[in-house]
Amino acid sequence: MTDLLHPTRRTLLQGAAAGAALVSAPAMLRAQGAPAVKIGILQPVTGALAQDGQLGQLGAELAIKAINDAGGIKSMGGARLQMVFGDARSTPEGGTQEVERMQAEGVAAIVGGFASPICLAASQAASRYELPYIVDVGVTDQIVTRGLKNTFRFAPGFGIVTASALDNLVRLNDAAGKPAKTVVLVHEDGLFGSGLAKLMQTELPKRGFEVLDTIAHPTPARDMSNVALQIRAKNPDLVIPSDYYNEFVLLARTMQQQRIRPKGIYSVLNGAASNFRFVKEFPDAAANIMDCNHWYDPRKEEALALRKVVEAQGRFFTYNVALNYSCVKLLADALERAGSADRGKVTEAIAGSTFSGHIMPYGPTRFENGQNQGAAPVNTQVQGGDIKVIFPDAFADAKPVFPVQS
Repeated sequence: MTDLLHPTRRTLLQGAAAGAALVSAPAMLRAQGAPAVKIGILQPVTGALAQDGQLGQLGAELAIKAINDAGGIKSMGGARLQMVFGDARSTPEGGTQEVERMQAEGVAAIVGGFASPICLAASQAASRYELPYIVDVGVTDQIVTRGLKNTFRFAPGFGIVTASALDNLVRLNDAAGKPAKTVVLVHEDGLFGSGLAKLMQTELPKRGFEVLDTIAHPTPARDMSNVALQIRAKNPDLVIPSDYYNEFVLLARTMQQQRIRPKGIYSVLNGAASNFRFVKEFPDAAANIMDCNHWYDPRKEEALALRKVVEAQGRFFTYNVALNYSCVKLLADALERAGSADRGKVTEAIAGSTFSGHIMPYGPTRFENGQNQGAAPVNTQVQGGDIKVIFPDAFADAKPVFPVQS
């Protein structure tokens, strides 16, 4: 038996541990009162789409840091956001597998996906668990026409983007005296490019343009010489490409090397034409290329500050960064209003969102059948080694150069 006046070393250690537990109890209670909220961030950071995925991941990480630094989710006692990251590996199957893992880890929602096939598969997988899914980029409109209550696309889809692109193309051509009459479409042969090409084939003739040819190519592609030769043979006034980054850079450089000079290259949702990396690394091939695409709002101080942070890291500030930053902030706003990580409540909060604290050239968020009605693209053009906004006028910081002089 232990002498109460002469306790053993073991008794002293037990007492010290108990005392430490009592001292730390308030801190433990505070931590238990505001547990971290796990959110899934899904991006293709390996494979053919790795560059875009890595930039999307960066935007999400910077948003999570900004939210946590500002006090976390206040309606949940200051709960911090905890990222559960998933690499979609540039394939729909990879995205689906990561959703299953995120589900097992208990995330409250998922953000990202980037490519249309990944977003389609991943959001479908998430719907089985009534897991809220915010699409960052994925432009195919099938994403929001399947009736999935868990799926929300923050950015415009290719129906909205194509309508804007065509309206602005007509405006551009009319203002220049209608120098462009013929078009060749070039597109990657996946869901994204094929869908856009089909829309363009239908809509361009209605607006006075003759489509001379539609040229599909695989992603990834190693050589664009044959595509360039077909463009040369058709000799169009305009080339309208819809590609991911690597393929378009290859095409633009091949056209430059072969001295193929149409009156304009007018891209739609192009992976490179609105990308500073392309502009900086291949300025001659990029010069005067236009694009109708996602972009950030250069009038917003938060956007400019974020760009400085990204560029200070030696990274390029792209729409992937800005969109994912905004999508995570949209989710945080929904969590704040829901006051809970319950998936049903979060889904309801996203569906009723009027979020305007984003850095995109959008109006307030308003979802109809999962599509943000406040979202809209802008037209950009590479001028003087920079990317300028040329349409709409409310955001424009340059006048378009068209037709391009050979």
